[in-house]
Amino acid sequence: MTKQYLKPLALALSVALVGTACSQHNDADTAAPAASQPAAASTAPAVAAAPAKPTFDVAELDTGINACDDFNGFVNSKWVAANPIPDDRTRWGAFDQLAENSLNTQHDIVDAANKGADSAKAGTIEQKIGLIYRSGMDEAAIEKAGVEPLKPELAKIDALKSPQDIADFLDASFNDGNGYVFGFGSGADFQNAKVQIGYAQQDGLGLPTKDYYTDPKQADNRKAYVDYIAKTLTLAGVSDADAKKQADDIMKFETQLASASLAPVELRAPENQYHFVSVKEADKITPHFNWEKFFAAQGVTIDKGFSLSQPKFFSQFDKMLASTPVATWQAYLRFHAIDSASPYLSKSFQDNKFDFYGKTLAGQPQQKPRWKRVLGTVNSSMGEALGQLYVAKVFKPEAKQRANELVDNVRNALKARIEKLDWMSDETKQKAIAKWNTFLPKIGYPDKWRDWSGLEVAGDNYFGNVEAASKFNYHYDIAKIGKPTDRLDWGMTPQTVNAYYNPTDNTINFPAAILQPPFFDANGDDAINYGGIGAVIGHEASHGFDDEGSQFDGEGNNKNWWTDADKKKFEERTGRLVAQFNDYAPIKDKPDLHVNGKLTLGENIADLGGLNVAYDALQEALKKNPQEAESKIDGYTQDQRFFLNWARVWRGSVREKQAMLYLNVDPHAPASLRAIGAPSNMEAFANAYQCKAGSNMVRSGDKQVKIW
Repeated sequence: MTKQYLKPLALALSVALVGTACSQHNDADTAAPAASQPAAASTAPAVAAAPAKPTFDVAELDTGINACDDFNGFVNSKWVAANPIPDDRTRWGAFDQLAENSLNTQHDIVDAANKGADSAKAGTIEQKIGLIYRSGMDEAAIEKAGVEPLKPELAKIDALKSPQDIADFLDASFNDGNGYVFGFGSGADFQNAKVQIGYAQQDGLGLPTKDYYTDPKQADNRKAYVDYIAKTLTLAGVSDADAKKQADDIMKFETQLASASLAPVELRAPENQYHFVSVKEADKITPHFNWEKFFAAQGVTIDKGFSLSQPKFFSQFDKMLASTPVATWQAYLRFHAIDSASPYLSKSFQDNKFDFYGKTLAGQPQQKPRWKRVLGTVNSSMGEALGQLYVAKVFKPEAKQRANELVDNVRNALKARIEKLDWMSDETKQKAIAKWNTFLPKIGYPDKWRDWSGLEVAGDNYFGNVEAASKFNYHYDIAKIGKPTDRLDWGMTPQTVNAYYNPTDNTINFPAAILQPPFFDANGDDAINYGGIGAVIGHEASHGFDDEGSQFDGEGNNKNWWTDADKKKFEERTGRLVAQFNDYAPIKDKPDLHVNGKLTLGENIADLGGLNVAYDALQEALKKNPQEAESKIDGYTQDQRFFLNWARVWRGSVREKQAMLYLNVDPHAPASLRAIGAPSNMEAFANAYQCKAGSNMVRSGDKQVKIW
């Protein structure tokens, strides 16, 4: 189940978007990188050590490109040309390289857990991880089972005869960890963030966004989706004729749901993520779906109420529950049950799903090898447990200590910037500093690991293990409802190459996996580290003051702390950033496809604020080390190296279909534009590279954006 209310604001999209809706889509791209491993003892003759790899290899720079004209090309074009996208991926870059390296470490961990599972102490995370991985790698057993593991669920759907039966089925399915039509989970109350409440939110679509159901440009994808639905049904035993009719009915059904759904830009607004109602008020919106019965089926006690986050969507759901023929509901539920289960069934189901979500929507030529897909399942089932083993294997305490120092330095630079703003009143500044004072940085991994003692798995039942983990994790989540918010909870696993800010608990979070090159190098100079992890830290801290985060106070409440005049000035400045990114058309030969400046605004504000703050922090560090400040490394100054590493972080390329999909759904701008977007607004960049006015990398006058 996917939570679609206020999401943590992550540095980058870490999952390849190959599907949405009721399904659980696992992708090993979410996995983390590995740190270098100690070499095994050897009796081989000693050989001369290879020269140490430079912290930043200037041989990768394309000096034939003027940095002031195309900084991304200057830093990254040679690397991109020499590093084509692997066939089992839709993109390839710095993030993906780290994730790929990590897969090998995680592979070692799960492989060892598999081999040792029979002798491991019963109930340990090592045993459970090993058994899940073993069951997923047992292709012969999975092929033999075919669709049999799903038949009990399909039989329940076949037995539905009335709207009440459908409602009862939904109640029971959610309790089993299999949500249909909408999503449900826990989250901090927007009006009292110290307490967790229930959130029900829109879901249920098999295409990425509502626009895919009506936009003429998506006609081919709609046809392919209907074909995919039909084939999915036939694989489960539905006749060709019935499958075609059901597929058409399902498409009409989802189009109705889409008509009442909000678009990604609309979902960014807090007022569209939270709509607090009592149970009785919710029942008035959905008179044919009883929320008291739903909560009772989940074993959840609702006190004053919960968030029915998108009332229009739930009103439409209720109308369809009452008026749509039961046979259409059965077709919809049947398809989504099969679609959700497909990655864990026999090869024909797996290939069918990949053909649509991987090849057709994202342009990925080949499916990932099985071990990567199964590792993705381990991450989605027991990700934090795998992270516990990952941290023990590769994460060094000194990395955490150094990261804490960088966090403190960058946070202090952010405070100084806020205090010096010339466009913000003292009244609003005081509120901003009050929020700054309550930031909680979290580095590496949780202080307390999850307890997995209630999860039962077996080495010979892949589908059953996935179902058990889904139910276990769902109930772990909803058990938080009614309890105090725990700011020490993590929304990412330690092995994730990413970082995030959570507005409702005001925390900035940096998993262990990102604390390595090119982001962080213990042997690197200050410029490299501040241009990498320093800018990441600044990015996440700046999210607290972006267009969305700025609507929450230091306690995590959705509360306005701005004067009207300051808010207007802020929106004028952010409007210029919207215009800047609206102008970008990043896909070659498709000049009509532009970045959505509103969808990507939060990330663009965070990039701009984060890079400025990190630059300030670098200057403070260099004041303490004037010799380093005045020296050059490989011919480049510290200021130049700072921006070089920022651009290197965003190096990479993406397949055209995936790039088109990202433009519709991703709140992050394309990586190539992130390499240049923020620096082009900074006088420090123009000075570092002696760029003249009028250069592509120099924005001035009304075109230049300054916010934090």
